[in-house]
Amino acid sequence: MSAASPPPVLDIEDLKVDFDTPDGTVQAVKGMSMSVAPGEVVAIVGESGSGKSQIAMSTLGILASNGQASGNIRFQGQDLLGLSRRQMNDIRGAKISMIFQEPMTSLDPLYPVGDQIIEPLMIHKGMSRAAARSRALDLLKQVQISDPERRMRSYPTELSGGQRQRVMIAMALANEPELLIADEPTTALDVTTQAGILQLLASLNRDLGMSIVFITHDLGIVEAFADRVYVMQRGELKETGKTSDIFENPETAYTRALLAAEPEGAKSPIDDNVDIILDAKDIDVVYGEAPSFLRKDTRFHAVKGVGVSLREGQTVGLVGESGSGKSTLGRALLRLTESTGNIVYLGDELQSLSLGDLKPLRKELQMVFQDPYGSLSPRMTVLDIVEEGLRTHSPHLSKEDRDAQALDALKKVGLDASVKNRFPHEFSGGQRQRIAIARAMVLRPRVVVLDEPTSALDRTVQKEVAQLLRELQSEFALSYIFISHDLAIVRAMADYVMVMREGVIVEEGLTEKIFDNPQNEYTRNLIESSFNLKDLLGSKDDVAVGA
Repeated sequence: MSAASPPPVLDIEDLKVDFDTPDGTVQAVKGMSMSVAPGEVVAIVGESGSGKSQIAMSTLGILASNGQASGNIRFQGQDLLGLSRRQMNDIRGAKISMIFQEPMTSLDPLYPVGDQIIEPLMIHKGMSRAAARSRALDLLKQVQISDPERRMRSYPTELSGGQRQRVMIAMALANEPELLIADEPTTALDVTTQAGILQLLASLNRDLGMSIVFITHDLGIVEAFADRVYVMQRGELKETGKTSDIFENPETAYTRALLAAEPEGAKSPIDDNVDIILDAKDIDVVYGEAPSFLRKDTRFHAVKGVGVSLREGQTVGLVGESGSGKSTLGRALLRLTESTGNIVYLGDELQSLSLGDLKPLRKELQMVFQDPYGSLSPRMTVLDIVEEGLRTHSPHLSKEDRDAQALDALKKVGLDASVKNRFPHEFSGGQRQRIAIARAMVLRPRVVVLDEPTSALDRTVQKEVAQLLRELQSEFALSYIFISHDLAIVRAMADYVMVMREGVIVEEGLTEKIFDNPQNEYTRNLIESSFNLKDLLGSKDDVAVGA
């Protein structure tokens, strides 16, 4: 007679999550049930806005103030929905930890990241500060933060998006929780770092028996990492089963569409006689301060003498590992970060312009930021956010005209007019990214720096957004700097690629040439890793404990 299966670590029954909004009640989760066994890795997948993250928020009792969860959520047999805030505080971080999708909203900008890892160790583990600091340093090494001693003293704003995500992962793993909820933990990470983080999570899963709920839109990771899968769409469970069964024999049309969605197409190169719209030379960005009598040298050379030429209608793809300087370079090109060097836009030397003189050009030089939640005002409705630029740069427009243009921009990025009175916290990460794209595009810019614009989007929406960006580019002769660690989307979007590492460009050329015949060893490794994540991780049986 076989032994009885152990009770689940997490057992959710008939979970419903509703949000009260000015336009009525929004049902984010509609009667979801799921369980997680001890030592099991369970993935929740689905398109942006399907309710994945709200399941995690409900489990930890951290829904937005206008949200309400009902049903049953039991952790080790204890009903979490019935606990007080004080009781939940004893569980959060110690027994259940979460890696949040948007690290900048979870890291305190006023404290060094080292202190933010040390604090939960002292609270939940009772460690001395010295012991907690040693443990925090080890954690930063585990999540592959370069120069961890220096990064212990860094503030979140001094780190790249991928580095901030790795700090969040270190914080979540600090107390070796029994259940880890990972909400899109690798979206901001290049594939080589993804593989390292997943191998770390897999070893904790195997060695400590830590259960993992992995929320993601990246089906390549799911196939390599998860034991079982729950597929969600618009708040409802569409399909569930063993990972191998879901991938080999999906039962629903929706699951089949998710599995089949990959970026398609390729962009033809721009002719060399097309005018250069933005030309930058010798761009240097240095953070920190030079040493003095009472101060250590805190300088960090993030971008080192980089040049970029962007032609009208061209898309330059900027790729490289997390922390390579991609986002810093993108901000420097628009003078959103202080830099040295020359930046010429349509004959104007941007570096020599005052902020007042630069303001009229902001309409033509736009950026979609990597962290949409950090760039969207939490106190403004979606409609106000999208039309804010119109109020500044097109003051002659009437309120009706602004509303019409803003609603049209939202429609073009796949959001219905019914969302206009909602606030950013009421949307998923992917939906917030679409709002950020709409905000930039409503101004009809000439140059757009897109910093990881699709990292928070599932593959089906990625295809839609990629097609949208192509259509806008064709219609308005837009020029893009497309920053991404996702080489599949870069290959589909860019006609020219620049590969960046440690602040310098190590290789550049036409997209087809870079992908088909890379000359630099780093570029070759990056491309091979990007398209062979499952091989990097090994088989599921090798890296994690199955149910």
